[in-house]
Amino acid sequence: MRIKNVVKVMNFHSLLRVDASKRRAESYRNVGEEITKIIKQIVYNKNLVLDKKTIIPDAKMPKLNIYIANDYGFCGNFNSQVSRQIRHDKDDYKIIIGKKIIYSDEKTILKIDKDNFYTEFSKIEKTINDAVQDLSYSEINLYYNHYNSSTSFEFRKLTLFPIDFDGDYDTKNDFVIETDITNMLHSLLSFYILYELRMCECISRAAENVIRSQITSQALDKIEEIEQDDENRRRKEKKNNLVLKTVENFKKISFREDENG
Repeated sequence: MRIKNVVKVMNFHSLLRVDASKRRAESYRNVGEEITKIIKQIVYNKNLVLDKKTIIPDAKMPKLNIYIANDYGFCGNFNSQVSRQIRHDKDDYKIIIGKKIIYSDEKTILKIDKDNFYTEFSKIEKTINDAVQDLSYSEINLYYNHYNSSTSFEFRKLTLFPIDFDGDYDTKNDFVIETDITNMLHSLLSFYILYELRMCECISRAAENVIRSQITSQALDKIEEIEQDDENRRRKEKKNNLVLKTVENFKKISFREDENG
């Protein structure tokens, strides 16, 4: 019973965390969609493209991948997908978030605990700022587990840089620029990448609590199944004892009747 109560509390807390993380992620996403639209209008503005002021990465440069894993228990499958992807990307540079990912090579440029994501975010920020400023990479990708619903999540890849181009340059808007356009674009792109990373960390946190909720729910079902089996066994034993007692009583009565003949 004590174990069952502990699992119930764990299950309840995981559901609370799913809800809290989901609300936080939604607030990021709503703003993030608007930020993406604005930045795409600037980056893919026709006049900037014609003036060759847009930031185009060199396809020959290496890739930088960011992986968001989990620090706690009950998330083996959650982390295993991240681990498989990291091993597959052996030729790419890596930022790994999550202490349970036991991996490191000469291309792992940063590794932090998931719990320290916000306290050490400045390290990620500097890496991204330098990467965009120097155009060190052809791509910056993010791999994480995406929350779909209270019962499901999926492993996803999100390309943060270059920003997805839908095939149409913006011709409706023009800008008066009174600063260095290249520095401005670098700052916008860094801001966008870091914003998306924060949003996906929240979504990932909701997803990890989905699997924790699933596992604790399964554990509760198993505990209840064991309890039911134990109850059935006790009832069977009680019934058998009652039958044995009845048989013994019957034998005693029969023996007395034989003696009294």
